[in-house]
Amino acid sequence: MRIAISEFISLDGVVQAPGGPEEDVEGGFAHGGWTHPFFDPEVVGGAFDEAVGKADALLFGRRTWQTMAGAWPERAGDPFADRLNALPKYVVTRTLGDSDLTWANTTRIAGDDAVARIRELRAAEGGDLLVMGSAELARTLLAEDLVDELRLMVMPVILGGGKTLFPGNGRKLTLELASTATSGTGAQVCVYRRAAEA
Repeated sequence: MRIAISEFISLDGVVQAPGGPEEDVEGGFAHGGWTHPFFDPEVVGGAFDEAVGKADALLFGRRTWQTMAGAWPERAGDPFADRLNALPKYVVTRTLGDSDLTWANTTRIAGDDAVARIRELRAAEGGDLLVMGSAELARTLLAEDLVDELRLMVMPVILGGGKTLFPGNGRKLTLELASTATSGTGAQVCVYRRAAEA
């Protein structure tokens, strides 16, 4: 399987709480929901449709899984929601137990075993293992050199602080721009894939 990460990201690299004000206020973050003025159904929404269409499974950190599990099961009947609800889901967590996994088709990955288990999933046959949001998990995957594709929805806004996507480990990772699309709101969807090292 290929590991693909899909993230909303500001011009200054912030990925925290793109969906709403209460999504993640850690560190006093006060800009939750910052993507809304720039979201458009065709370009940005289309990027999510495409990513989910290629996915054979979804991979989440605990906080993002809980947010998604609280929203998508209720939207049955919508084709996008039906696809999300039907896909196998993995959640990396140190705190949730199996009885907490109320969203259908969810499997728990113990936090201490996460990297090894994700390596096993990546080595298995299949399409994409899609990570949406889950900044801490995404940083770990990048640091462990386990990412095959980055799908960044770059929003034309500077947030001045917050959680970022990229690890600060000094490791170089060369990517190739596979595609780009610009919406009328100024958002850009940039898809990057692993490049062969020169």
